[in-house]
Amino acid sequence: MIESFTRHPAQVGETYGGHMRTAFGFGFTMIGAGLACVLHGLFPFLFVRTGSQCVERLHARMSCRNASAHSHGAAPIKAVADAER
Repeated sequence: MIESFTRHPAQVGETYGGHMRTAFGFGFTMIGAGLACVLHGLFPFLFVRTGSQCVERLHARMSCRNASAHSHGAAPIKAVADAER
């Protein structure tokens, strides 16, 4: 049972708590950007670049995490996702 909580974090070179913090950070960032996009839809003059800038920042963070995990011996995140299918 515990392995269900630790397998994926270990595959990406993180502890359970570290992975949870990272995932929460990504999730809350996406929620904030999503709300900005909704408001932008209603008021096109608000948050003109917020959504695209958020996606760019999150992609850069994810790419760095993947490279870092891979350099520390963890399987690349794409390989992990492919193996879980």
